[in-house]
Amino acid sequence: MHLLAFGINHHTAPVDIREKAAFASDKLIGALHDVTAGGGANEAAIVSTCNRTELYCGLDPAHEDHVIDWFCHYHHLNRSDIHPYLYRHPDQAAVKHAFRVAAGLDSMILGEPQILGQMKEAFATAHKAGATGKILNRLFQQTFTVAKQVRTDTAIGASAVSVASAAVRLARQIFSKLSEQTVLLIGAGDMIELCARHLKDQGIGHMIVANRTLERAQQVAAVFGAEAISLAEMPTRLADADIVISSTASQLPILGKGAVESALKARKHRPMFMLDIAVPRDIETEVGELNDVYLYTIDDLKEVVQENMESRQEAAREAEKIIDTQVVDFMQWVKSLDAVPTIRALRESADALRETEVERARQRLAHGEDPAKVIEQLARALTNKFTHTPTDVLRKADHEGNKALLDAARRLFDLNED
Repeated sequence: MHLLAFGINHHTAPVDIREKAAFASDKLIGALHDVTAGGGANEAAIVSTCNRTELYCGLDPAHEDHVIDWFCHYHHLNRSDIHPYLYRHPDQAAVKHAFRVAAGLDSMILGEPQILGQMKEAFATAHKAGATGKILNRLFQQTFTVAKQVRTDTAIGASAVSVASAAVRLARQIFSKLSEQTVLLIGAGDMIELCARHLKDQGIGHMIVANRTLERAQQVAAVFGAEAISLAEMPTRLADADIVISSTASQLPILGKGAVESALKARKHRPMFMLDIAVPRDIETEVGELNDVYLYTIDDLKEVVQENMESRQEAAREAEKIIDTQVVDFMQWVKSLDAVPTIRALRESADALRETEVERARQRLAHGEDPAKVIEQLARALTNKFTHTPTDVLRKADHEGNKALLDAARRLFDLNED
């Protein structure tokens, strides 16, 4: 079976392209069923985050274009429109790509740990949906093992950074004293929790968590001593916020230009820093046209996080060596799968010969023949049966001068030269 990883990420595509190719979490299982039922993949797992949308597939090599066509059709994209941003990694390259992604070597922030959890969640979803098999099960299990080894054996996770920490760092560049500021966090997922943790560590003055489900907002707010409101209340509280960070799973913008204009009037045009780290975006792009609003998307964080790169480069080089070794190990396992049908056929043939001869031995014993002679005849018969075909093939190989086959037989049956 052919292994393929393909998709787009923050290296290859801007946010407006990535949001068009993102998979909604509540539709992920349906997409997995669709791509494995008629989309060309025998096995599939989908990783869809704010920075990347990737499919890992086990499939027939002839179906590679078929599954990419499925991807375009699913998102109502023309292949010509997505082609400039799309990458594809076959077989060994797919394995290396998975290992690098999980280890944080392909992330916007080198070595960030969040992607590993996202890949684990993606695999768990695919496995639960019955979309994975022998190849992807083994790939993802080894991927997680490699990521753990990288973090254990290198300093890639030293001075841990993330998109959330970069977001807070950007906020500090605009507001020197976070202790005097109020932040509105829209959403209550992992990214928002990370932002809340970093903001609390930096001494933010007041924190408001807005979520579609008030109960979930209250759960997050309780951890950080924040105020919880429902998403419906958000427009009336927007004017209180000096900083707005939004990360929801909404497929449509939840904060428009009109609401922000109203908030600015109520604030008497005191500036607002707004960071949209959702894909698809939560905040309408037109908001960035307003005076007194500093609107950033997740792509804008690239400049902020660049400073964190240099200190991790040496650790990344060490990690690459670990990954290269593990890729070789995985591909050796894949190649061993080619021998499985042959091994199975050999065993089945041997079992059939054995059963035939054992049954004959039982009949002789039932007729009262000497057990010692029956055992001797059984052993001789098995030896003759097992060696008959290999002997004929080797005689023919010798006659034809096929030294390679003769050498292979010696290796196969562990025969010495004498």
